[in-house]
Amino acid sequence: MRYLPICLTKQKNTLFVTILLLSCITIKLDLCFSSVPSSLKALQLHGHFSFENNEFAARDFGNRYRLLPLAVLHPKSVADISTTIKHVWQTGPGSELTVAARGHGHSLQGQAQAHQGIIINMESLRGGDNMRVHEGRFPYVDVPAGELWINVLHETLKYGLAPKSWTDYLHLTVGGTLSNAGISGQAFRHGPQISNVHQLEVVTGKGEVVTCSEEQNADLFHGVLGGLGQFGIITRARISLEPAPKMVKWIRVLYSDFFTFSRDQERLISAENTFDYIEGLVIKNRSGLLNNWRASFDPKDPVQAKQFVSDGRTLFCLELTKNFDPNNAESVSKEIESLLSQLSYVPSTLFMSEVSYVEFLDRVHASEKKLRENGLWDLPHPWLNLLVPRSKIQSFASEVFGNILRDTSNGPVLVYPVNKSKWDNRTSFVPPEEDIFYLVAFLSQANPTSTGTDSLAHILTQNQRILDFCEDAHLGVKQYLPHYKTQEQWRAHFGPRWEVFVQRKSTYDPLAILAPGQGIFRKAISVL
Repeated sequence: MRYLPICLTKQKNTLFVTILLLSCITIKLDLCFSSVPSSLKALQLHGHFSFENNEFAARDFGNRYRLLPLAVLHPKSVADISTTIKHVWQTGPGSELTVAARGHGHSLQGQAQAHQGIIINMESLRGGDNMRVHEGRFPYVDVPAGELWINVLHETLKYGLAPKSWTDYLHLTVGGTLSNAGISGQAFRHGPQISNVHQLEVVTGKGEVVTCSEEQNADLFHGVLGGLGQFGIITRARISLEPAPKMVKWIRVLYSDFFTFSRDQERLISAENTFDYIEGLVIKNRSGLLNNWRASFDPKDPVQAKQFVSDGRTLFCLELTKNFDPNNAESVSKEIESLLSQLSYVPSTLFMSEVSYVEFLDRVHASEKKLRENGLWDLPHPWLNLLVPRSKIQSFASEVFGNILRDTSNGPVLVYPVNKSKWDNRTSFVPPEEDIFYLVAFLSQANPTSTGTDSLAHILTQNQRILDFCEDAHLGVKQYLPHYKTQEQWRAHFGPRWEVFVQRKSTYDPLAILAPGQGIFRKAISVL
């Protein structure tokens, strides 16, 4: 038995034989693929496969990769997913078929694509009465993994409840964010979304449907959370809930130096009495910044705010919220005033707004609508998300924000700290080795027709300069939503956890069927 990929020998006397062998293999695989659609059509399913017009499954939010699948499964039950994966598993290593779960299509670099493989359209399982809220002392909601977080929010609010931890954008699927981490400004207190899950239902790479939690099948439970889809497809999740506030006081202030900005951020995330959401942004070379804020926020001192000049400067915005109900608005305002008095922001830059809880959580969707109207949503998004240890953040900021980053007109640059104590180190997610680390996210969008600073080539070059600096300076930075080209790079990313990751792969997906777009493992193909 021979396994692909087969290396072409350099010896002249064996070159012809090797080419002949590869030709035979190609013929065999072509014949194999020609029979695949008929074998998939023969499966007994509640849903169906589509074999044409599947271009949507070859695209994602990153808008840089186009890998067309052989088929797309539109499941109507978890059994459909299990049956399909079990079929691929039973074909053994003689088949090149792989399987990827696709949520709302917000991967950045083809992670949810499968070239000539099977895409599972997870959103086919959402809707109806599939969400079940359980009230009580420890409330939770059971949801299909293909459900959007915005729909989870609306359903749980009917009971006066809501999930504890969020992402900044809610039009993502539950299974998608749980396969990565799910980070936003609440993570300093509640941890990421993967730290707020009680139970999962998972279909492994063998087609087995497994219910798992900390008490039951714990290795799979922890492996799948932050596991980049490598060990199984999440089909249901039990999410922890808390009482939901009705309103939010939304605050923005500016700093002129990073040291003071980061010191105040760290003070806030370490305090017992603090805000409910803490994030930050880098703002560079932006004209009329505070004037733009006036569309949604009110300045505390309009006269002073009007005199503030942002042009040509590097500024740091601290964004905060405090949840409240109308009947305790006065006491919350006093609490906010006390908290703000401990910070060292530029006084004239204090802006505040009051919005509903839903309006704040769904704030990015409002921006999405405007971008779609202007045809700017489907541009390439060469994002770079990094996790920087606290001890290295000043060095990082000095070089990256001071020298490499020229402006922030291509998209927001987020920077805020989180407490590692709120993260479960048993999951597959790999954070930096310090108690506090920063998420730094360069959320750029590229103009595909440009040759300037907003071009894809320029942004990718800038991203690489940042990565090269981090490596050369030995900052101990980790990528969030990671993307690497070699298994050696993946091994370095996981570090001491690599062996556990490999062992879990061999246990739950030994043929490397699942999530090929991540590029971590390559399916071994055997040819008799």
